[in-house]
Amino acid sequence: MDAAVVNEPAAAPRPALPLPELRRLVREGRQSLIDQFKQGRPNVPGAARLVRLLAEHIDDVLVQLWDQSTLPKGAALVAVGGYGRGELYPYSDVDVLLLMPHGLSPADASSPVGDERARVEAFVTACWDIGLEIGSSVRTVDECVAEALADVTTQTAMLECRFLCGSKRLFEQFRRRSREVLDPAEFLVAKTLEMRQRHTKYEDTPYSLEPNCKESPGGLRDLQVLRWVACAAGLGSSWTEMANKGLITRFEARQLQRNEGLLRLIRARLHMVAKRREDRLVFDLQTAVAESFGYTSTAERRASEALMRRYYWAAKAVVQLNQILMLNIEERVNGLQDAAMRPINEKFFDRGGMVEVASDDLYEKDPHAILETFLTFQQTVGIKGLSVRTLRALYNARELMDAKFRADPENRRLFMEILQQPRGQTHALRLMNNTSVLGRYLWVFRRIVGQMQHDLFHVYTVDQHILMVLRNVRRFFIPEHTHEYPFCSQLAAHWDRPWVLFVAALFHDVAKGRGGDHSDLGAVEVRRFCRDHAIDRDDAKLIEFLVQEHLTMSRVAQKEDLSDPEVIQAFAERVRDPRRLTGLYLLTVSDIRGTSPKVWNAWKGKLLEDLYRSTLRALGGAQPNNAADIEMRKQEARQMLALHSMLPGSQEALWQTLDLSYFARHDSGEIAWHARSLKKRVDTDKPVVSARLSPVGEGLQVMVYAPDRPDLFARICGYFDSGQFSILDARVHTTRAGYALDTFQVITPYIDQAYRDLIVMVETQLVLALSSEQPLPEPGISRLSRRVKSFPVAPRVQLRPDEKAQRWLLSVSASDRSGLLYRIARVLAQHRINLQLAKISTLGERVEDTFLVDGAALQHNRSQIEFETELLSALA
Repeated sequence: MDAAVVNEPAAAPRPALPLPELRRLVREGRQSLIDQFKQGRPNVPGAARLVRLLAEHIDDVLVQLWDQSTLPKGAALVAVGGYGRGELYPYSDVDVLLLMPHGLSPADASSPVGDERARVEAFVTACWDIGLEIGSSVRTVDECVAEALADVTTQTAMLECRFLCGSKRLFEQFRRRSREVLDPAEFLVAKTLEMRQRHTKYEDTPYSLEPNCKESPGGLRDLQVLRWVACAAGLGSSWTEMANKGLITRFEARQLQRNEGLLRLIRARLHMVAKRREDRLVFDLQTAVAESFGYTSTAERRASEALMRRYYWAAKAVVQLNQILMLNIEERVNGLQDAAMRPINEKFFDRGGMVEVASDDLYEKDPHAILETFLTFQQTVGIKGLSVRTLRALYNARELMDAKFRADPENRRLFMEILQQPRGQTHALRLMNNTSVLGRYLWVFRRIVGQMQHDLFHVYTVDQHILMVLRNVRRFFIPEHTHEYPFCSQLAAHWDRPWVLFVAALFHDVAKGRGGDHSDLGAVEVRRFCRDHAIDRDDAKLIEFLVQEHLTMSRVAQKEDLSDPEVIQAFAERVRDPRRLTGLYLLTVSDIRGTSPKVWNAWKGKLLEDLYRSTLRALGGAQPNNAADIEMRKQEARQMLALHSMLPGSQEALWQTLDLSYFARHDSGEIAWHARSLKKRVDTDKPVVSARLSPVGEGLQVMVYAPDRPDLFARICGYFDSGQFSILDARVHTTRAGYALDTFQVITPYIDQAYRDLIVMVETQLVLALSSEQPLPEPGISRLSRRVKSFPVAPRVQLRPDEKAQRWLLSVSASDRSGLLYRIARVLAQHRINLQLAKISTLGERVEDTFLVDGAALQHNRSQIEFETELLSALA
């Protein structure tokens, strides 16, 4: 008989417990340990003890269940995964391997093998019945080995397994065979690639606003990968063993233990708060987890913000240490410790494309070399990163970067040289941030590392947003990226001293989270930076202006009437000269693009470009001449109409009913399109709808021409809402003949799917909707997104007369949700308020819409208050 199938002598059997009793034992035992943790000292050591005791508790239950079962002789029960490490979080899966002495092939139920299969299935079912979320596999040793050869995940599970009960000899055979098939070099490559894929899946940053504390970069999984590859290479399976073998320093071992402990504590508390297996620090759980740590919200800082800042600092340290150790293990496994090095200068070597310090104590002997590292990284062709020795030296040199270091004139010169290099600023500054050098040198930047932004449209922490904006500015100056934003690249090609924009990008949000206006506070900080770094007066003034006004251009473009010459003139007076205008335009585009992939769209790009061009003409001394501009647009429209074979003068019947504001708010292409669409239908008594792909390259442009009525805008909004269209812009006009001539920019997720059919559908169905005489339907129930629930925006309504006191500016701010614009339009219709212009601005999950309106209800205080009250109610 094979020795592997001989069971060891059994201990005295415990009395069998029925499944309901075992279920109660599982539930009460888990809850008792959680209660002890909460009542004791729920700190890092407490969390380590909790996950160990939870694993031991489940060990006892599984062994008892195994003893009560009639599983095949010679089988073994093995813990794998996190449970195999002896760690079990309150609601984690329990991963086990049922190791069998022989295969369980499909067979007749009456045969012994068929009976064994039924008993295995009964054991797994019993595990579920007693409340364990079991992840189970049933294999022989040979099957495990074959699976391991084909799948790195199985190799990993075999690497951190733990014997529970059954045949110890079979388990030892399994461990021995597992080691035999494990190739350290192949395993390292596979786990490295797997880690990169995982990082990409989780946004490739530890600074996600809703990170997964297990899987995101800097999470617990990154630490587990280090243990796996080190163990496979025979370099130790614990931080202490790795330090003893010289893989890491004692200091690094302590840092790894400390940060792992914090992440373990956060994950344990997250499970307890969620009362389920949940590893994501989602918005709706962050506050509760923070409060379990004892954090409380203040006027300056939310409790969740304090927790997340602590998490980000730990995750950042894990990313740094992970990079150091992975490179170190790679060198050991591949025998690259003694690889040839090419001297770069007396301080640095090129080690296989990595910058290597000449000595471990380089930075202690010469602190200037810290910033020289990144300058060398930029200037040396073929360099793609920093070596493990350099990363380790930087990690250990953090305390050297003190106030004296920051005030050193040579360091200030080196930092400016990094910004002024012809290439590499994005990579250099990101690398400086990842190694903590940027925050140590720019102390004001350190304050916003890991700083969350609670505005529903930024998806990055402040430091990551700033570096994203700097990257966007830099791409305008790179020929390979000209196709992305051609106009910006064209302007950048004529801009000297790009570093001026880099400094502005670096400081534009650096004062976030302090209270007060961050633009004003940032201007103070950048003024100090310019003075300390000897930037000449004109450049310093420009940089300060860009930081202080970095939100102005976006606000004017998205909230004000760009067809009004006074708006353009006021903005031109604020900007004062073309260079400041161009710098502000480039920074604004970069800033909007750097908030979130959802925020930028082609329509916003067009508004900003229109504002830029109009302001540039005003700055050139061209006085606004509406009559000349309108006549030029009409002439261009006539030429376009001729190309479409329209008889000369065919458009006059329509144009005679339109006032100057119509021609001021539409370009010649839109004017010609309207005229073609309404040829011989100017006096129609039925709605006319025409749609086309938007000329700005995104979504549809829809024209509506119909006899005017108070509820017309509401019906249009209702149709678009029901069809899942989002309105980006609405220009509303009433002709002298009493017709509404409205133009909408809309987008839909279905635009790429048979857009011609979509256009036909809009033109047909919207006519039917506008022809209805039924009362306006009640707004449907709109669901708020999870983020909006966590960070609600208090609805705000502001109504004020325009500068000419002829019409009213209505500003609305609220959390975005489906049907919101229809709710607003419905209130306007009920109070018979006429809409002249709508500026729809969606910032992530917050809307800030501006409407130009008039109506009798706005002329009396009482009816005005009633209108505003109803509007607030609709927004809420």
